[in-house]
Amino acid sequence: MKISARNMLKGKVKQVNAGAINTEVTVELAGGNEIVSVITKASAEKLGLAPGKEVYAVIKASNVMIAVD
Repeated sequence: MKISARNMLKGKVKQVNAGAINTEVTVELAGGNEIVSVITKASAEKLGLAPGKEVYAVIKASNVMIAVD
C-alpha cells in the first residue's frame, strides 16, 4: 500500500457498529489506546471490517487544533 498521508496508525478492529448509512469503527492501537472513525456502511462492507481484523487508521488533515480549559 502506498499513500500520501503521513499519519498511519496500525491496529485491530475492536468494534463495528453499523447504522442505516454510516458505520462507527473502533480501532485498538498498540498500548491499548483506541481511535474511532465514522465511515459509510458501504465502505465498511467493502473492506470486510470485523473485530480482530488488522487495519490502518489513516489521518489526513491540514489543521489540528489544540484547546485547553
